[in-house]
Amino acid sequence: MLAVTEFFGPDEALREATRDLVSPVTASGPAAAWSEPTAKALSAVNAASPGAPIDKITLQLKGEQPTATIFTGKPNGGEDRKFVVDAKTGAVLLVEAYTDKPFLYRLHSGEAFGDGGLVVAMLWGTSLAVLTVTGFVIYFTMRRRRPVGIQKVFW
Repeated sequence: MLAVTEFFGPDEALREATRDLVSPVTASGPAAAWSEPTAKALSAVNAASPGAPIDKITLQLKGEQPTATIFTGKPNGGEDRKFVVDAKTGAVLLVEAYTDKPFLYRLHSGEAFGDGGLVVAMLWGTSLAVLTVTGFVIYFTMRRRRPVGIQKVFW
């Protein structure tokens, strides 16, 4: 399901649509080209969530609808919301809950259980790889030298 979401999701559609486009903003261009959209986005977020701490800002400057994405945190720490703002007008396009990594990602990596969980997940992953390789070694050493019929698959 994660692969399907990644492959067919809106983020991938935007990447594909803008892949061959050239950004109107250059490194040698005026700072206003990126600072004005950022300022508009910050104003819009402040109007929607006054005084919210800013965790991260990303800009999508090319394409039909350039956007600024602002990730806000909670006053006491932790992630809170994701605001997607139109970079031209400063209008808020989307507000959704935001966590840096969803719980299922953290659960599967072991991160949900702290540093100990990460270590156990690394050991478990290594163990699965070793068991797979040694299982094939055992299988091929148990096979008969000249099998016939179904014994070619099952020894």
